[in-house]
Amino acid sequence: MKKALAIVGFIAFAVGLLLSIIFGIAPISDTVMNIIVIILIVLGLIIGFFNITTREILPLLVAIIALVVVGNVFEPIALFGIGPVLDRILGLLATLMAPAAVIAAIKVLVSVGFPRD
Repeated sequence: MKKALAIVGFIAFAVGLLLSIIFGIAPISDTVMNIIVIILIVLGLIIGFFNITTREILPLLVAIIALVVVGNVFEPIALFGIGPVLDRILGLLATLMAPAAVIAAIKVLVSVGFPRD
């Protein structure tokens, strides 16, 4: 059963990554972008619940902090308009992973606050 849930989490991650890349590159309307953001949030929750193990929590949180820190850093790159595209892709990827980070952080807080023997 655990293996099946891990596969579901991996599929959610793969789909979210593909959606982040595709809709980060393609110019889309605000309505479609809002729908994509909702889908990414749901996929991120699935990733957080089913695919993050205890030993993956610290690397996950560090990686997500890095994603947030580099937000909008590519905007000034004007060559072929690649800067805004990279920013959109990274923003969507951060949107995918933020719910997983919240779930991971809650798991850590519960484990820290849970009384031990």
